[in-house]
Amino acid sequence: MDRRLGEFEQLILFSLIHLGSDAYGVSIRKLLLERTGREVSSGAIYTTLERLERRALVKSTFGEPTPARGGRRKKFFALEPAGAIALNHSFTTLQKMVPDGGATLAALVDGQEAGI
Repeated sequence: MDRRLGEFEQLILFSLIHLGSDAYGVSIRKLLLERTGREVSSGAIYTTLERLERRALVKSTFGEPTPARGGRRKKFFALEPAGAIALNHSFTTLQKMVPDGGATLAALVDGQEAGI
């Protein structure tokens, strides 16, 4: 299985961890906006979730119909063990690439920001 994940896929999977049993399209979209400042379309979120589900990294279930949603059911998503493994692999790979705890990167950023 290909364990590589793109940045957006990683953000989606981290969102599932953060939201737990309340992970559905709208809650994921709100969390991404709050945490990253990124405005993401629902279509992009669901397309990514469907791709991750085909790869068996997430699973979906339907909640009960609610009057507030006109009788429609929410589709909830959860991280599968394979998704946790893939996300952990991506995360630890990035950590291995960060020299000196990120101090050099921080210094480079500070130097660039000072010149702005």
